[in-house]
Amino acid sequence: MIASVRGVVAAIFHDSAVVEVGGVGMRVFCTPNTLAGLRTGGEARLATTLIVREDSLTLFGFADDAERQLFDLLLTANGVGPRIAQAVLAVHQPDAVRRALAGGDVAALTKVPGIGKRGAEKMIVELKDKIGPIAIGDGGPAGVLNGAWQEQVRQGVLALGWSASQADQAVAAVAESIDGETPSVPVLLRQAIRLLGKSR
Repeated sequence: MIASVRGVVAAIFHDSAVVEVGGVGMRVFCTPNTLAGLRTGGEARLATTLIVREDSLTLFGFADDAERQLFDLLLTANGVGPRIAQAVLAVHQPDAVRRALAGGDVAALTKVPGIGKRGAEKMIVELKDKIGPIAIGDGGPAGVLNGAWQEQVRQGVLALGWSASQADQAVAAVAESIDGETPSVPVLLRQAIRLLGKSR
């Protein structure tokens, strides 16, 4: 397993880059966002996953280890290969992918080329309990969905007809307002609904 590569960027293509490591040029397939952060002649460090097939060895590169871990997680879903997993990360930021999986946001996942409604639903069922903490808002301590009250409140807001982005904003606002012991979920849900009602 090649977990990362570090070296001088020898060339950049539309879908990959060549990184010279110990005199060997390694072609690494990356998302457009990752490629945008590279410069020919500059040094780069990419977290990587090596996909081994009977007729090929393909290296996929990522800006950081967290993105690589999400890629590896996506590969565990039935019907998701490396190209689809990379396409997901090309279309959405990692936190947006985690939120889509946790919140059952089929519409967000079907924006990815190659993923239809049925495929998105299967991904959600298989991965939503495996994604771990979900960063929202500015990524601070109050902006983390830990799978407890935050997700329950978010799902309650979604069930009442608000959008995923409105639900995320409401949960973040409620989290910031908590000072001391966390109230019960029904109390937090009512607070989120009041905040959303004021914004209409």
